[in-house]
Amino acid sequence: MAKYALVIGLDRYDHFGNLKSAAKDAEAVARLLEQHQYRVTRLPRTLVGENQWVITPDKPLSHTELGNELKSFFRERAKNQEAIFYFAGHGFRVSDALTGEESGYLATSNASKDGQNAIPFASLNKLMGQAELSSLVVMMDCCYAGSLLEEQRSLLQPTQTILSHKQNSCLIAACRDFERAREGKDHGIFTAAILRGLSAENAVQEMVTSNDLFGFVDRELRTSGQEVIHAGMGGAIALVHYPKQSITPPEKPATSARVFISYRSQPPDNELAEKFYQALQVEGHEVFMAAESIRLGDNWSQRVDRELEQCDYFLLLLSAKSATSEMVTEEVRRAKELRDTRDSGRPGILPIRVDFPLSSPLNYDLRGYLNRIQQREWKSDEDTAQILQEILAILGDRNTSFQESAASETTTEPLTEQPNAPPSPVAPPELPGGQVDLASLYYLERPPVEKNCYETVLKPGALIRIKAPRQMGKTSLMSRILRYAEESEYLTVPLSFQLADAAIFSDLDKFLRWFCASVGRRLRLPNKLNDYWDEIFGSKDNCTAYLEEYLLPEISKPLVLGLDEVDMVFEYPNIAADFMGLLRAWHESAKTNALWKKLRLVVVHSTEVYIPMNINQSPFNVGLPIELSEFLPEQVLDLAHRHGLNWDEEAISRLMKMVGGHPYLVRVALYQVAREETTLDKLLTIAPTEAGPYGDHLRRHWWNLEQREEMAEATKRVVASAGPVRLEPIQAFQLHSMGIVHLRGNEVIPRCDLYRKYFSDRLNLGRASS
Repeated sequence: MAKYALVIGLDRYDHFGNLKSAAKDAEAVARLLEQHQYRVTRLPRTLVGENQWVITPDKPLSHTELGNELKSFFRERAKNQEAIFYFAGHGFRVSDALTGEESGYLATSNASKDGQNAIPFASLNKLMGQAELSSLVVMMDCCYAGSLLEEQRSLLQPTQTILSHKQNSCLIAACRDFERAREGKDHGIFTAAILRGLSAENAVQEMVTSNDLFGFVDRELRTSGQEVIHAGMGGAIALVHYPKQSITPPEKPATSARVFISYRSQPPDNELAEKFYQALQVEGHEVFMAAESIRLGDNWSQRVDRELEQCDYFLLLLSAKSATSEMVTEEVRRAKELRDTRDSGRPGILPIRVDFPLSSPLNYDLRGYLNRIQQREWKSDEDTAQILQEILAILGDRNTSFQESAASETTTEPLTEQPNAPPSPVAPPELPGGQVDLASLYYLERPPVEKNCYETVLKPGALIRIKAPRQMGKTSLMSRILRYAEESEYLTVPLSFQLADAAIFSDLDKFLRWFCASVGRRLRLPNKLNDYWDEIFGSKDNCTAYLEEYLLPEISKPLVLGLDEVDMVFEYPNIAADFMGLLRAWHESAKTNALWKKLRLVVVHSTEVYIPMNINQSPFNVGLPIELSEFLPEQVLDLAHRHGLNWDEEAISRLMKMVGGHPYLVRVALYQVAREETTLDKLLTIAPTEAGPYGDHLRRHWWNLEQREEMAEATKRVVASAGPVRLEPIQAFQLHSMGIVHLRGNEVIPRCDLYRKYFSDRLNLGRASS
């Protein structure tokens, strides 16, 4: 006799609140039943492989579709067979206007709250009662929002009439609010108990029956605040069988891999991430996806760090929005750092462009992290199955990356940022993030910074140090200095230390050889390291000789080296001290040596590098120091007008009260308002929340604070005070370096209301999950 199951998990609704775990719970039940030879029909579903389906969280299920499937299942497919019906989704009831009597309904995606396009319990009850089945087990995990426990209980009472039929029947139901399902460990409370109750540990004489299952679920939920509804007719129904040798849960398959999915929690990223999450789990892989895996009470930053360290593969979903996400970029940085410092090459990084063409440029940071890593492109749902199959093949073969694509596919190097066309008089808003293009209308000068830099870079032996917190415009300024030097007929070499593998930083000799070779390559000069590198001399002496005896004599024009992301060097103190000393020595040599006068240096680093350093350590203290400041009100007003916004000084004042003059934060606001994605009023309301446009930015700062308890406590003092606060010097220095506070003499204040409000909420709530 065959065994059939109809498993439904519905997350998407037109007139009810969307649910978060119904589809996930149903998919887990479906997989378990399939392991015990049930022929499972899933709803709503998506094909992810040959004859392989998964329940799809973002897919609707209409009244007509569900009605047809119910009739087909109970009247035809499961006729004279053992049947299980599982439903996870919304249940609700409607009160009759005349009698006040209430009728229960299952909500479909297009159901209305008056019962239109819903499945009446009375009709479902009648359909199941008429079905000719060998046995029937009904597991109902449904809710109607805000109901009390007794009201929930009355919702399912009418279905008990199916138990009068001659067949063996069993009803197990829990009525609860799915919005609180995430408080469980891996699933909703009720379904988690169902899954554990059907496991081998609960088997009695190699079997779990309907009575065994109810007894287990009832015991599990007695202290949960939920009450289980159970009724049965006839004898106990055997649900699953476990041979003696399989009572101990089998080990994971040898090919099982740990996969970290990095994505942005907005469509289409999150929808595709959920499909991959479900499909990879079906294949037995352990998958981490923040929205599904982090529960209330988890330490969010520690959990993400741990999962990154343990994962075998880092599946990166890149859309136009996620490519500018600070948290996504930080996860990529950490994954690459782990991969480069391990002999295993783990985690393998698998980037997928989600409706984001390979020809579209990545931001400056991602361009460096993903240099030379193959990427795939997802354009529509039609691409899902093919990409998934390639991912599964990689996981099965333990490869670390996508293979080279066929010639017919688009595999051109996507990591070189293309310059935009010169701006038209009215330019469309540009998505903020990373370097501002040289032709952009949205770059604002901060006099006299640019003028001073342009004058200095033309001086023999010049050295310019640009420092500021992240996203203040350091790289954009460096690129303009180099362009000015090119227009003055100088040679220029931009060199980002992001391009160096982590292993390069493990040894000073290896690092300096990489540095010399990189400069020579960009000058299109042959590599002659072996001719000038003599182990008798030290690495610094060899490096100096390479420039002094080969590179500089070979060029006829002054050379400007733009060294970006130098903070990566500071993470390796031994190398940093020697390398910074070397640059300082070259700068000093230019005062007396005509050859070294040809070299100009522009050194760019984030002040956030100071956070783990001793307060008395200055990574570099020669040359012209440039510390980028915030925009002034008149500059923000100018930038607003460039976005086509007819704002006045009052609107600028309101925006700057929230975000200050921080270039990136200001541009995000202007971009979204200019594109009519929001209004200034709405933006200011949600700005200091996870749901606002700065959620990623704020979460990155929170991640840093969580790893340094003393800094978190100092921040708590600052945001809780109505006036300036005096901190320990090192704490004030570090918070200022992060860009969270302004210095007022020996005291500090929050940089803006955005930080005050966000960190006030975060620090008062404690370290809950994000």
